[in-house]
Amino acid sequence: MTGKHSLHDIEEAEKKPLWQRLGWLALIWGGSVGVLFIAATLMRMFMNAAGLTTH
Repeated sequence: MTGKHSLHDIEEAEKKPLWQRLGWLALIWGGSVGVLFIAATLMRMFMNAAGLTTH
């Protein structure tokens, strides 16, 4: 695998329905927001445990 996509691969990907491509976009976005929320919540918990407050 060379790491480069051929024109045929790109054309095949563009033939997929719009709802499917938008679905993947929403899934990736939602996943990244979820991971960021979990990381922020854990950081806040650790800060509270160390005696720091957020207000």
